[in-house]
Amino acid sequence: MVIADNCAPIVNEIFANYEQEPASRLVMGAVLFAFHIYGDFSGYLDIALGTSRLFGIELLRNFAFPYFSRDIAEFWRRWHISLSSWFRDYLYFPLGGSKGGMWMKIRNTFAIFLVSGFWHGANWTFIVWGGLNALFFLPLLIKEKNRNNLEIVAIGKIIPAFRDIFNILVTFSLTCFAWIFFRAESMTVAIGYIWNIFQISLFEIPKDLPLKEFFLIIIMLLIELSNRAQEHGLKVNRWNAWMRRIVYALVIYLILRYANFGNNEFIYFQF
Repeated sequence: MVIADNCAPIVNEIFANYEQEPASRLVMGAVLFAFHIYGDFSGYLDIALGTSRLFGIELLRNFAFPYFSRDIAEFWRRWHISLSSWFRDYLYFPLGGSKGGMWMKIRNTFAIFLVSGFWHGANWTFIVWGGLNALFFLPLLIKEKNRNNLEIVAIGKIIPAFRDIFNILVTFSLTCFAWIFFRAESMTVAIGYIWNIFQISLFEIPKDLPLKEFFLIIIMLLIELSNRAQEHGLKVNRWNAWMRRIVYALVIYLILRYANFGNNEFIYFQF
């Protein structure tokens, strides 16, 4: 949530003034929104999960390090797991699932993604966002590679292999591209935003680099990378007591030092 609330003002400014912003800052805005929505959504759900455990209630895990996904199919197994599971069980399977021919599989895939977009709101931006994810999913479905990456990346290794890193970056780029439609207030804004990205200013270094935000994002990614085989990034109960205290103290310090204590509403409260 600290990351989300620090990214939010920058993202809002860039999207509000996309016509005047250089292309490099538009790309930066899309990337920051990816972490804005992830930090915001997964953050308040982590609070719900932790609070529930205090009362002995185990809720469903809803995020499983989605930005380390190697393809779109893996991303959707790791992002908003409760919603994805619901659409699978109550829409995809009743429509026939994967039992029919390829055309039925394609139809059912587009159905769940388009309905997922419509679930977020009656706006064409959400429909296009869902349709784009379906298109990204399509090559994996046709080649029957949509279940290739069921385990977390590079299990038993410190860092992923170069091929895995490349696939993660491609998947993250596609996700960020689709997020532009999700964040934009209208199709006009989304199309204009994307059009302005493909300008010569794409190769300029963005002005006013948000170093604090990138610093926090890098710390979060390093923690998630090191604990990617665990249930969540800060599950350090296997460490000794002093190491755990250091981690907890560092997290508390970062919250108190960098938190934006303004009036910041959760993105998903509108849904």
